[in-house]
Amino acid sequence: MPSTLIEVRRSYTPEQQVALIDAVHAAIVTAFKIPESDRFIRLAEFEPHVMVNGLQAGVADTYTRVTIDCFAGRSIDAKRALYRQLVERLEAHGIPREHVSILLRESPPENWGTGGIAASDYDLGFDINV
Repeated sequence: MPSTLIEVRRSYTPEQQVALIDAVHAAIVTAFKIPESDRFIRLAEFEPHVMVNGLQAGVADTYTRVTIDCFAGRSIDAKRALYRQLVERLEAHGIPREHVSILLRESPPENWGTGGIAASDYDLGFDINV
């Protein structure tokens, strides 16, 4: 049940946006073993002057930040696999791996609610301890 935000410093076509979203989602599905249907991803595009980073001028237009909020419980190996999957899949879309920044934020299931019910109180349909 991850909630993901992809932030980029340029504009992409709608087809490119969908491809980036699909690439990030596929990385999460593979590394965290969540169902394919468990999909909540947003993509936000920014003009370079409103998204500052430490990359050199001229190459920084491919800077991409992926922030994933998810339930706590994944092993360090699953997290390493996620980071590897993300850079490999984004690199296939012209984003150099050194231009990808990943922020993984974990919360216990009782800190997430859906429909007025804590996530810890219902069957998620997948294991978070991978």
